[in-house]
Amino acid sequence: MTQRIEDYALIGDLQTAALVGRDGSIDWLCLPRFDSGACFAALLGDENNGHWRIAPAGARTCTRRSYVGESLVLESVWETRTGTVRVVDFMPQRDRAPDVMRIVEGVSGRVEMSAVLRLRFDYGSIVPWIRRTDGHRVAIAGPDSVWLRSEPQVKTWGQQYSTCSSFTVSAGEKVAFCLTWHPSHEPRPPLVEPHEALEHTLEDWKSWSALCTYEGPYREAVMRSLITLKALTYAPTGGIVAAATTSLPEEIGGVRNWDYRFCWLRDSTMTLRALLSAGYVEEAARWRDWLLRAVAGDPADLQVMYGLAGERRLPETELPWLRGYGGARPVRIGNAAVQQLQLDVYGEVMDSLCLAREAGMPPQRQAWALQLSLLGFLESTWRQPDEGLWEVRGPRRHFVHSKVMAWVAADRAVRTLERDPTLPGDVARWRAMRDEVHREVCERGYDPVRNTFTQSYGSAELDAATLLIPRTGFLPVDDPRVVGTVDAVLSELSHQGFIRRYGTDGIAVDGLPGGEGTFLACSFWMVDVLRMMGRTDEARELFARLLAVRNDVGLLAEEYDPVARRQLGNFPQAFSHVGLVATALALAPGEAAG
Repeated sequence: MTQRIEDYALIGDLQTAALVGRDGSIDWLCLPRFDSGACFAALLGDENNGHWRIAPAGARTCTRRSYVGESLVLESVWETRTGTVRVVDFMPQRDRAPDVMRIVEGVSGRVEMSAVLRLRFDYGSIVPWIRRTDGHRVAIAGPDSVWLRSEPQVKTWGQQYSTCSSFTVSAGEKVAFCLTWHPSHEPRPPLVEPHEALEHTLEDWKSWSALCTYEGPYREAVMRSLITLKALTYAPTGGIVAAATTSLPEEIGGVRNWDYRFCWLRDSTMTLRALLSAGYVEEAARWRDWLLRAVAGDPADLQVMYGLAGERRLPETELPWLRGYGGARPVRIGNAAVQQLQLDVYGEVMDSLCLAREAGMPPQRQAWALQLSLLGFLESTWRQPDEGLWEVRGPRRHFVHSKVMAWVAADRAVRTLERDPTLPGDVARWRAMRDEVHREVCERGYDPVRNTFTQSYGSAELDAATLLIPRTGFLPVDDPRVVGTVDAVLSELSHQGFIRRYGTDGIAVDGLPGGEGTFLACSFWMVDVLRMMGRTDEARELFARLLAVRNDVGLLAEEYDPVARRQLGNFPQAFSHVGLVATALALAPGEAAG
């Protein structure tokens, strides 16, 4: 492990994504989809597991880097003893095949460049057969085929199962490298001209970014987060993956390493609200439609997550040949949490569809019937224990957040029927369910001695998810029980100015050894509730700290270690960026940090 998680930047084509390090190496890329096998997996192993580096000979890391305007086109600049060179990395939105394009441009002087391409299919485990064809390097193994070409052509040679090249660029000279994937049984797709592709890619992002309606004091941070959410969207279906990676650890050397290349229902309402609030109605509608397709069927079969197109089978497997980022093993693909019972997702779906309806999105005829079916199932199951929002791998419990979201499900049904009495449904029945859930949570999930809601019935542990209680409408923000909960979380779950999602001292809560970093989404929730309570100075200070955690190109992982001052967990994380957008848009202009 030579680079920190925050040393990476993201490029992508709305169907997959790559991570580019400050040293000019692409260390993670799955082709052709986010959840496909990686052909570059050095991120979770070493160079022998696949990477593609282009940098000045002998150089270590770039001098500076940035995205070009409000786009996903990355520019990395090296200032060397003999001159300055720029490398532009991007993936054009594909017509047929995915392309990774890297354009090397001389800025001043004369710079000797070095390039090494190590393709290793199936997460770094398969060395392909490589041959030359019409001036291209062609790598084939099983179902995968990759073509590499350069314009103009540069000399390449094979070395230790890698493709190497060395060339020199002077001021004004450009050399473009294009890597294209396609199924090995199909002919090579048409060639894409790299410089035209760059112009089109920049124009595509410029047009998309112009749709943003937010012009507040956090425009730069909000726009970068929205672009990241767009980059994590699987364009064919509208599904949004939680992150571009698998198994980046929540603790260096630890075992909390999960595959996040799937679509979670828990993120649905916050994502929908963030997209709508920023003016991205089309993306919100496609996410809503993905949600409806994914959850269709028997409500008893509702899952916490689905594949990019709504796939349900996501078996968890370990990859023993990868040593893990920073030695964090096991490396996992797939996610066994798909089999868990998480009652909160029923509330998330009901809340999302209620929000979509109230926002005036074009109605889906089958949506209300589906909601009634989900609510009917929840009515008979909400009293059961579950694994909860955080997907604990310990015993099931009566998690307070799960019960609150069951209340949300009933409340949104009541709200919908009150707004539109022509819809079918027994509003009195759902009011009764809502009142019963509310009464039980206040009786069993609240500790009157400590004046705080707890993580689960009868437990002493706290849970940052209880910060969402006023945002859901379960209780008003000035209720003494809410105030007490906020103060308790600040006292017991705060770590160096950030918020942990729950305590990890021991293994009783989630069934796992070790610890984890502070949870960025929970820290954004704390900003939100502090703002709602009128504690604006505290909210501003925490939001400023959170903005400072972003890396040099504005990206956030799932967690942050404030002692080591490094990001942790899968990267970039949609949940963190949704939290940033929602919090920034909620802060009034007069509440800007700084």
